[in-house]
Amino acid sequence: MRITTALLDAQPGIRHGFFGRQGGTSAPPYDSLNMALRTGDRREQVLANRAIVAGALDARELVVGRQVHGTTTVRVTTPWQPDEAPEADALVTTVPGLAIAVTTADCAPILLCDAEARVVAAVHAGWKGALSGIVESAVAAMAEAGAVPARIVAAVGPCIQRRSYQVGPEFQERFHAEDTASDACFVTGRDGRPYFDLEAYVCLRLGRAGLRLVQASGLDTATQPDRYFSYRRTTLAGGGPFGTQASAILLT
Repeated sequence: MRITTALLDAQPGIRHGFFGRQGGTSAPPYDSLNMALRTGDRREQVLANRAIVAGALDARELVVGRQVHGTTTVRVTTPWQPDEAPEADALVTTVPGLAIAVTTADCAPILLCDAEARVVAAVHAGWKGALSGIVESAVAAMAEAGAVPARIVAAVGPCIQRRSYQVGPEFQERFHAEDTASDACFVTGRDGRPYFDLEAYVCLRLGRAGLRLVQASGLDTATQPDRYFSYRRTTLAGGGPFGTQASAILLT
């Protein structure tokens, strides 16, 4: 299952996709388009799934970093072997035919491009990375590759939505202490607990980084078990293994 956004579809020379959990080769509980090598799924199945995603985008290679909820952006010039992936929560490339991807299971995947400069990026933004500056890191790396922030367009893919993201008061206090603008991304539920809007916060950070055009999917990974993997949903159900879905972009 692959969805695209009108904003990125309108960019010349760009191909992208936000993939769900359907259409792969993995057996339960990773069924079926699991992208994660370190979850307990069979390696050959994950590699086959990555090949499916690459094929769906007509890419010669699919490159995925080793995500650690940090702020490191890596510029990709040649593909690496899966076991040699560097730690990176954002990837940038100017190489045609090379698809760069991030994997998520509630965190926000962001795909960005400056079609004129021929620069694309894929970003994995959980709450920690977003608060620490992964968005700004990726935009800066795109600028170093020739992009202009005001010309960059971005799409935020399926992620946990506010209604599903109850947090503790200490979580909200941390955000307020580090970024008071984040206050607008919290609401108090009927239960008196704060709920966090990760999607809105990521969009806020994109705007702060100089972007003018951002499109968000509004799709909730936590409430659609047939379509998306979700760490929060798995945890609330008692824990156990789960997979991750891919979001990828390339220059044609």
